[in-house]
Amino acid sequence: MATETPTVATTRAGSVNGDSGHRGALHRAPFGNGAAPDGWRAVLTQPGASVAKAASRVGAIPARSTATTGRAVLMAAAVLRYAVLDTISMRLPVGELIVQAWTLLKVTAVPAVLMAVPFGAMIAVQVSGLVNEVGANSLIGSAIGVGVVRQGAPMTAGLLMGGAAASAIAADFGARAIREELDALRTLGIDPVQRLVVPRFLALVLIAPILCTIVIASGVAAAFTISVTVNDVTPGSFWLSFGSFAKMVDVWFAMGKTVTFAAFVAIISSMRGMEAKGGPRGVADAVNAAVVLNVVCIVTANLAITQLETMFFPMAVA
Repeated sequence: MATETPTVATTRAGSVNGDSGHRGALHRAPFGNGAAPDGWRAVLTQPGASVAKAASRVGAIPARSTATTGRAVLMAAAVLRYAVLDTISMRLPVGELIVQAWTLLKVTAVPAVLMAVPFGAMIAVQVSGLVNEVGANSLIGSAIGVGVVRQGAPMTAGLLMGGAAASAIAADFGARAIREELDALRTLGIDPVQRLVVPRFLALVLIAPILCTIVIASGVAAAFTISVTVNDVTPGSFWLSFGSFAKMVDVWFAMGKTVTFAAFVAIISSMRGMEAKGGPRGVADAVNAAVVLNVVCIVTANLAITQLETMFFPMAVA
């Protein structure tokens, strides 16, 4: 008996250890073998919590959107106030304004030409196929006047500002926010909106009509070249139909649209950049958010202004 007891004890210990090891192996089994990890077990056993969390996030979207809109409106009011007061009191940083205008124009001018030329040529090619069927290829000029001047030029200039210019402004302010330069200015008693946002706002508003003019000239020139050389349209009939449908009120509305888009881009890009946090990732997120918001605002504003133009200034042959 004395010799059998250790054997039994050892056997029992071995079976106990084997059981614990087997249970550990089962506990560590991968999810595909039937045992869910702790994170998945929590999700599977508490689906209501996950649904409630997702619902709370979705429900918070309107509140966040309203808060963002409110901050943008407050910044726009501050920018307009500082712009008027500093201009009257001769405290506007003209040097910074010129530098920013030149920088933004360099960023957007060449892409404006590169987008306007194929846009005008595309309209000429598409319309020519239709008007040739009815023997009225001289009306290509009227389509160019409506397509390029009324819609194409302001939208092209606005999307360029909402992409290239917005990225430059948001990245600049985001880098300043990450480096705590904006907090340093506030510590010195300098309002970053007055010192940094106002010059960029005025610079973008200043170059907006220039961009619109570049797009109109490039698009119409490309459409004229395609119409005359490819579609056998005489230059006189092209310009006659162009002038019959494209009027000066269309040009003024195009300029007004572009200036409105520039104001949206400057305010939204500056606000998103100044709110950046979290290092380089935060700057990238601010740039992405600025571009998306600008595109949405530009498309919405274009629809509203076009509706007003159609209501009060309907299209008619001059």
